[in-house]
Amino acid sequence: MEQIYNFSAGPAVLPKEVLQQARDEMLDWHGSGMSVMEMSHRGKEFMAIAAQTENDLRELAGIPQNYKVLFLQGGASSQFAMVPMNLLRGKTSADYINTGQWSTKAIEEASRYCSVNVAASSADANFTYVPPQSGWHLNSDAAYVHYTSNETIGGVEFQWVPQVDVPLVVDMSSDILSRPLDITRFGLIYAGAQKNLGPAGLTLVIVREDLLGKPLPGTPTLYDYQIHAQNDSMYNTPPTYAMYITGLVLAWLKKQGGLAAMEKINIAKADLLYNYLDSTDFYHCPVAKADRSRMNVPFTLKDSALDGEFLKQAQHNGLLQLKGHRSVGGMRASIYNAMPLEGVAKLVAFMKEFASHHA
Repeated sequence: MEQIYNFSAGPAVLPKEVLQQARDEMLDWHGSGMSVMEMSHRGKEFMAIAAQTENDLRELAGIPQNYKVLFLQGGASSQFAMVPMNLLRGKTSADYINTGQWSTKAIEEASRYCSVNVAASSADANFTYVPPQSGWHLNSDAAYVHYTSNETIGGVEFQWVPQVDVPLVVDMSSDILSRPLDITRFGLIYAGAQKNLGPAGLTLVIVREDLLGKPLPGTPTLYDYQIHAQNDSMYNTPPTYAMYITGLVLAWLKKQGGLAAMEKINIAKADLLYNYLDSTDFYHCPVAKADRSRMNVPFTLKDSALDGEFLKQAQHNGLLQLKGHRSVGGMRASIYNAMPLEGVAKLVAFMKEFASHHA
């Protein structure tokens, strides 16, 4: 079979080695006679998988012991509500930074539970940059500050961590584990797994222990972080198979050399694609250079009438899922951890050839 490169924004590409191992273990995990998919989440076999997954995550990300790791369901979108439900803790307002569609959705949901102060926004430039913190208008009474570190749709990424005096909350769905991270800078980190961590169905939450408890009155039991923390994410049946695959991805990341090694690879991939985009007027990337995402690279063709032909020929060449989000159009190449440098190189070579024939 011809080598296929999947540039989907999510659910996204997984390491080939991970898929091969999952295939080999599908019917019988380590001689247990069972597939992980059919194991009891309270059985010794799956408990071992869950423990190893958390241990590997803690090692990779340097998660201190005073932070709880929760394996939840509901996608990152569920956290748009769970964050204010759990972190307001008697306060009535929160600060949000708006850098794109996912930030906007988080703001809309949080507004159901508290007064949201949009402390900064890049809507004035169609969400193509990150507002510098010097221009933020933070509320001194805010319970927390929330931002989205990487906007999957718009391709805007924070290359820095905000400095604030209240708990810092971040949606890291599409750039988690793509670089080293100082967990202690954050009160809470959440991420849907299906972009850069594992398959759809798992939502990761890393939360500082002192932020547990005191949820809003009426908060459903399953929306209380403390309940999940007290039960080691086993209060109800967790997304077991997604946790297993995520564990395989974490083991793969360790074999690659950890997050520092992955960051070097991710920088090389992003530089290869952005340098080409900047060298030609046939393609254009709308994002401010200082805020360009290493994970999601949006671009347009000089003549949008060629979009269909570009996608058709790209697919013929084994380059899949390059169509931009329906809300912004154009193209988007998602180059997460699992996308090899060779895939980006093949994409750039195709783009050059396409431009030469249609310039």
